[in-house]
Formats: sequence, C-alpha cells, structure tokens
Amino acid sequence: MTPQPAFRRDLTGYAGRPPHPRWPDDARVAVSLVVNFEEGSEFSVCDGDPSNEAIYEVVHRLDGPDPCIDSHFEYGTRAAWWRIMDLFDAHGVKVTVSACGRAVERSPELARDAVARGHEVSAHGWRWQSHAGMGETEERRVIARTVETIQRVTGKRPLGWHTRSAASANTRRLLVEQGGFLYDSDAYNDDLPYYVAVAGRPHLVLPYAFDSNDMQFFNGSRFRGADFADYVIDAFDWLAREGETAPKMLSIGLHLRMIGRPGRIGALDRILSHVTGSGVAWIAPRADIARHWLATVPPPGTT
Repeated sequence: MTPQPAFRRDLTGYAGRPPHPRWPDDARVAVSLVVNFEEGSEFSVCDGDPSNEAIYEVVHRLDGPDPCIDSHFEYGTRAAWWRIMDLFDAHGVKVTVSACGRAVERSPELARDAVARGHEVSAHGWRWQSHAGMGETEERRVIARTVETIQRVTGKRPLGWHTRSAASANTRRLLVEQGGFLYDSDAYNDDLPYYVAVAGRPHLVLPYAFDSNDMQFFNGSRFRGADFADYVIDAFDWLAREGETAPKMLSIGLHLRMIGRPGRIGALDRILSHVTGSGVAWIAPRADIARHWLATVPPPGTT
C-alpha cells in the first residue's frame, strides 16, 4: 500500500551536515521548556465522556466515574501551576505553555497568568487526545475552536501547535490552511528545526522529545526526581559538547500534575540551575526559536 503523502518518512534529515543556527549570544544549545497544560481537557466520565483517561499514576481503571484520576488532574491546576511558574520566575526563564483549548476555557486565569509572566501559550488541541483517525471536517473545527479560545482568553493568537501522540494525515495541511502558525511540533525525529513542504509552501517543524520528558515518571515506578534531572542534564551536556561546532536544540517536556509534585519539583530546579549556569544555553519559548530559525535559516530557495 502506498503511504499517504503526509506520512511519507524522511530517514535522512540533514545527513550529518546540519545548518548552523547561530543562536543568540553564540549559544551552543537552544533550550525549549514546554509545560503541557491539559488539566480539564482529559476524558472523564464525570464530565460526560464515555470513558476516563487511562494514563495516570494509579493503575486501577474504572468504567464509571473515577474521582481518583479526576483529583489527580486537579492537582495540576490547584497547586502545581503556581509552584512551577514561581520557579521559572526565580530562574528568570521564559517557556512555552502548550495548552489544550478546553483546559484554557475551564481555567482561564492560568492561561492569563502565563501571558502576564511573559510565557508563550501555544495550542495542544481542543481535548487531550490523538487526532489519528479524526475526520477532516471535525479536525478543521477542532483547530479553529482551539485557536479562537486561546486568543479570546489570553488576547494572543497561538503560534505553535502540538497534537497529543499521533496527528492525522490532514493535521499539518489544516494548520497551514488555518494560517497564523509559525510552527508545529508533531515530530520527534531531529535535534534541530527543519522545513517541510505543505500545500506547496515551506512549513517549519520544531521537533519535540519524549525521552527528556517528565512522562517518564509514569513509565517507571522507581524513576525518581534525581533520575529525571540527571538524564536531562546529561542530554544538555552532550548537546553542548556537540554545540562547539554544530549547535542543537533540546526540548524538555513538563506536565503540571507530574513535575509539579513536591518530590519532583527539585529535579526541575536542578535542571534550571545547571542550564542557566552553563553559560552556553539560550532558553526561549518555541515561538522565539521559530522566529530566529526563520530569519537565520530561511527555507531553501529563499533569501
């Protein structure tokens, strides 16, 4: 079977000859901290959905109402948000808040707080769900509703998009059709941004990462805060080593209900202290990284 164009694979990339991004201040690594704001957009029988979200810390899935998982998500907006945002302020860093539209609608004060602190609010879908198999008409509506909600609540249009897990065959084309997006992050295949052709025009992709992501707390019961900090710091140090001649980008994925717990927040503090103290990092929201890339590494065939 011939694959659909949106799913054709590229196993070559830059072929060992990546462009030099010339990060600001000659930084060796552009560091993108992404806080996923999903609380209130997950599936919950208590909210009228046919099933509950299945990915969380307590492995005891219920078919009916599940106040355990509901309160687990509520921790993110009630307590963790403030702890995480205050820590960013303490280190003087700006991040990307990847927000589901329904989460913004249900907790608008948090989205407005992010903007007030100088962070980017990007789009993470309407619900916390994959778009795989979603019909084109529905997906077009979902994208438009997400953009409208974030813009109405924060006063700023989202410039980036990231689908939970798999996008559909139409997602990227619909983002370009919608207009106004600088980038999407629906890829995990490189340490640098790159362009793809969508509807006959260049479109920028800022790859994301799962390994340097606090979802790993759910993948191993003995994965401690120190383990996460060590892993991310090791990743940063290696990219900084490569960055002497070929600067790269590091994505660090965070979730309110995960990294925001008291036993884990210290890992983020260690990471931020190490990265900001290295003298070779540029920590920036993804929209700023996208703007820099567009200006410094324009699409092929343009000046």
